[in-house]
Amino acid sequence: MTPERHSDEELLLAMRSGDEEAFVTLYRRRQGAIYRFALHMTGSASTAEDITQDVFLALIREKCAYDPQKGTLPGYLFGIARKLVLRHLERGRLAAEQDRDSEGRSVAEVAVTADPMTDLMHREGVAELRRAVLALPKRYREVVVLCDLEEMDYAAAAVVLECPIGTVRSRLHRARFLLFDRLRHKIEPPRRLGGLNPARSLI
Repeated sequence: MTPERHSDEELLLAMRSGDEEAFVTLYRRRQGAIYRFALHMTGSASTAEDITQDVFLALIREKCAYDPQKGTLPGYLFGIARKLVLRHLERGRLAAEQDRDSEGRSVAEVAVTADPMTDLMHREGVAELRRAVLALPKRYREVVVLCDLEEMDYAAAAVVLECPIGTVRSRLHRARFLLFDRLRHKIEPPRRLGGLNPARSLI
């Protein structure tokens, strides 16, 4: 077979039959998005690498529970990644830091500098927006990463997050408001930014 020309599901079937090239192709095709999701959720490159590796290890295990009738393979991989991320946040200090500030701000949010919003719209400001996303509560961070960064549609995100589409929409709306609220002190003048969605600058 020519792996590059086959669907994810075809590659998975070939992989389960012992085709190593199919696995390599599937890994190269999907690992970038999984890594970015884990990175934006945890803020740690090493943790994101570990989670990405664990996601694909889960895929090659005999007890892999992927069912094409329930969704796409990318959605299944994001679902595994999400569970691993949540497990990491629950047992790590990152989750505790998010609520430690007296005003409800995290260490990541407090560290955001005072560059103008115009700079945030360019490459040098991407790090500031990423820190703002990392400072969001995880339920809002998830929808921003999936829908705004990975451009996943609401239906697919709902499958990954195991919630109704309406919940995805409402969480995303709230997440974008929180992002704007966190970054508004950088905006000059505020009245010029009525329709701006800062999250899109992360893409």
